[in-house]
Amino acid sequence: MTTSPANPSNGPIPTTHNNNVHGMRFMDPKLHTQWAQFGRLWIRCEQRRVNCLHPGWRACTFEPMVALIKAAQLLLSLSILVVLHELGHYWAARAFKTRVEKFYLFMNPGFSLFKTQIGETEWGIGWLPLGGYVKIAGMIDESMDTEQMSQPAQPWEFRSKPAWQRLIIMLGGIVVNLILGFVIYSGVLYTWGETKLPNVHPVNFDPVLEDLGFQDGDRILGYNGRTLEYYGDLRMEGFNKRVTEVDLLRDGRKVTLSLEKELGQVFIDEGVRRPFSLLYPCEIAEVSPESRADVAGLQPGDRIVAVGDMTLPYYETVREAIQAHPETPLRLLVERGGKQLALDAVPDSLGSLDFMVHPAAYYEGMFETTHLDYGPLSAISAGYSTASETLKDYVRSMRFLFTKSGASQIGSLVTFGSIFDARWNWEIFWRNTAFFSLILAFMNLLPIPALDGGHVMFTLYEMVAGRPASEQFLERAQIIGIVLLLPLMVFALGNDFWRLFTGGFG
Repeated sequence: MTTSPANPSNGPIPTTHNNNVHGMRFMDPKLHTQWAQFGRLWIRCEQRRVNCLHPGWRACTFEPMVALIKAAQLLLSLSILVVLHELGHYWAARAFKTRVEKFYLFMNPGFSLFKTQIGETEWGIGWLPLGGYVKIAGMIDESMDTEQMSQPAQPWEFRSKPAWQRLIIMLGGIVVNLILGFVIYSGVLYTWGETKLPNVHPVNFDPVLEDLGFQDGDRILGYNGRTLEYYGDLRMEGFNKRVTEVDLLRDGRKVTLSLEKELGQVFIDEGVRRPFSLLYPCEIAEVSPESRADVAGLQPGDRIVAVGDMTLPYYETVREAIQAHPETPLRLLVERGGKQLALDAVPDSLGSLDFMVHPAAYYEGMFETTHLDYGPLSAISAGYSTASETLKDYVRSMRFLFTKSGASQIGSLVTFGSIFDARWNWEIFWRNTAFFSLILAFMNLLPIPALDGGHVMFTLYEMVAGRPASEQFLERAQIIGIVLLLPLMVFALGNDFWRLFTGGFG
């Protein structure tokens, strides 16, 4: 199974909730909570008459409540994952009678919000919400406790244990995260099942893809000779697999496009965040008084099915056709009350007639979806498949990070927070948590000093070479790892702030 564009955890398409959007007027306040993620609205900015879905438009408002809800979900999700990850290290250490001196959720430079001593371990909560840690006695870690390491080794210290035990202790957190991702996916599938949209619908394409030969109204059959069964596969398969050949159904015949550059790289290089979108009828919900649409005779309930001599029965294609002809007379073919009539309209200088259409949620019933329910055993099998495919897809996507455009997509906590729903949705929350758990496992396995993978690498070296690396070498490696990670964190945070100010999360 693969993941959807904005919901990498494979959940149903979430809805966003914009109950107070400054400067924008929706058709019906009751529909504010029904703005489907995969849909588009034709909305009007009250400050100036402009089609707000113009490619150059950027969101100009900040919704504190939405941000707070997403931040709360992110904080809870990461707290669960960090605690369980560190418990993996803790349980493994205690199994081999290794002393754990500290166990902290969040970092505590200078002071702690809470701490208590239970047995040999200090349990606490730090004030800086950037992960957490366990301090294992006799281990060179980010604490850089050289004083302890200068003392004679004690039997309860990490450094006194056999290499195979130290390896298990360092892998403990990673193993817990892998198991947790699988368990959560299984639980989600058992509780909510899956709702999928079959890949039987024509789509609208980003202009970047149109330049490659895609045409609005094409139906994507598959990639590299492989048929795609569900709509959610279109973006993620296109991103994660090395797609250089696309099979399309166009005007009743099969067309094959050969691409010079793999599709995923195109998404990255051109900043394509929404390459495909479902096509909806262009049904008018409201006409502004004395607008160009009103002058032309358009009414609520009308469906525009053609512009000029082109048959364009979809909202996206109608919108693009109208926008392409500012201050130019156009003949519109309209369906009204079961009949067709022709109307003459002249878009304004911005290519707008100033009318609004229904949100995408209005048309959701026109698409037949497939809902899959799972019993206990089938949920376990499906959960394993989902977890393994999600992890594979994430690993495949890492190749883009080694390109200039791919590096610009690196994000921090803001990026992670943005994929949560604008309301508290437990299904989406747990799917995202499972996804983050797998990411945390993979990232910690990277052979970078200061990460679990760095310690694993040095332990494996010891087991192969028959002798450990010197403590001085390990201390220097730890410092190098920290020096490498800190600029990366700053870079990721900078990317997030840039996207916030430029509308990159829209």
